[in-house]
Amino acid sequence: MKKIFLIYGHYNDKSFNAAIRDTFIETVKKKGDVVDVVDLYKEKFDPVYAGEEPDTTVLDHRKRIESSDAIVIVAPIWNFRMPAIVEGWIDKVLAPPWAFRFKKLFGNYGYPIGNLKGKKAIVFCTYGSPQFAVRTFFLNMPTKRLRRGVFNICGITDVVYRRYFAVPFVSDKKREKFLTDVKKTALNV
Repeated sequence: MKKIFLIYGHYNDKSFNAAIRDTFIETVKKKGDVVDVVDLYKEKFDPVYAGEEPDTTVLDHRKRIESSDAIVIVAPIWNFRMPAIVEGWIDKVLAPPWAFRFKKLFGNYGYPIGNLKGKKAIVFCTYGSPQFAVRTFFLNMPTKRLRRGVFNICGITDVVYRRYFAVPFVSDKKREKFLTDVKKTALNV
């Protein structure tokens, strides 16, 4: 049995992101895993970081991550990034010195040491644009920032990034294909 900490970052429970969330949860529960879900909008998570110490919500999320085997994020991509509430969650929760620290070599030079080694991360993102447009016009894609950046610094090297393009414009058959992919991903947690 695996413990999964899922962050949901969409304001609408009728969105395709909600279908991804629900399909993922249903699939992992059927195989006997446990899912701990945080809906950032319903929780009214405050994404603004102004240098303050972690509040009780951030500390609670960190504690729940510590007891999990995997972190799952479900969010749309708006204006080539995740919603501010999700970005703020990353900034506040996956922050040093809890998620990683730096090993100083000399002066201001060093390298990160991740404190979340052994965990898996899965990111499900939906895009309103076609894949060609996103890849052509936007080079700093969230996949690079999360997989090679944030999660890597935290010591998480097992990262699965699933992207679903042109979601508002695809057929119901295509959406079912997307959800089949979500089920396959869930079965491999």
